Amino acid sequence: MDVDVVVIGAGPAGLAATLNLARQQRTVLLVDSNRPRHAATLQSHGFITRDGISPLELRTLGREEVLRYPTVDHQRMLVTQVAAVDGGFAVQAEQAGSRAESETRASAVLLATGLSETLPLSQQVRPWYGTSLHSCMDCDGYDKRGQALALIGETDDLVERAMVIRRHTDDLAVFTNGVADAVSAAGEARLAEHGVALVRAPIAAIEGDRDGMQAIVLEDGTRSERTGGFVRPWWHAQLGFAESLGLETDEDGLVVVDRTQRTSVEGIYAAGDITPGFRQLAVAAGAGTIAASVINRDLIARGL
Repeated sequence: MDVDVVVIGAGPAGLAATLNLARQQRTVLLVDSNRPRHAATLQSHGFITRDGISPLELRTLGREEVLRYPTVDHQRMLVTQVAAVDGGFAVQAEQAGSRAESETRASAVLLATGLSETLPLSQQVRPWYGTSLHSCMDCDGYDKRGQALALIGETDDLVERAMVIRRHTDDLAVFTNGVADAVSAAGEARLAEHGVALVRAPIAAIEGDRDGMQAIVLEDGTRSERTGGFVRPWWHAQLGFAESLGLETDEDGLVVVDRTQRTSVEGIYAAGDITPGFRQLAVAAGAGTIAASVINRDLIARGL
């Protein structure tokens, strides 16, 4: 094997795992395409000692930390395939914009690639995403406290999300963009009980200026003044590169792991947003730390 472990993804999960593997004197290749899902976000919250830091700065600091260890190497490449070979796995990658390719053999692989996302009303939402509109209520709800907020989405979990946001404002409206079954009659009653407006009509535009979002305009011309809020994206796990492994996934396409971050395939581990659970920086970093400890112990058990 070329290295003990290949870590795919340099977000909080991958960086935490790499750091802790390095401190176990494991040789690690960290591969990352540098396409983080939260690139549009100006600040990250809820990560102790780093509350309010830029996500890109957090990644940069993490890379600098792990690369201080002589057993860590880093490739800015896109993984194209992970395949089982005798004694481990072959990880193939390519460099965007060039024909440069690499293949690395490892005894174990950690998947920490996170998710990609599709936004509802992407054309209207995108200009405000990361500033006036966010997707994580736990991360950004506090900073929107007391404002007239919107929750925009087309999925059946909007009521639950609205209850979390409702902690931060007395003026919240849920917009389903014309999707009739996004909120049931029982859900509508619960929203009304908590003073949350439900708007089922399609959205035509989101208005604002350089100071931020100002209003949501419906197709019938109705204008709802909103200074910020949240969207509920659809999240997608990008696992085409690992298709040959036959990993077990859940109904949402996320990688199923046990409490030790082991997947259904021996030698393959997963941590962070690519697995089911809460999507927060500290949670991802914690899962990466657990994965590193388990990987090291599993390699020891294999005599490596």
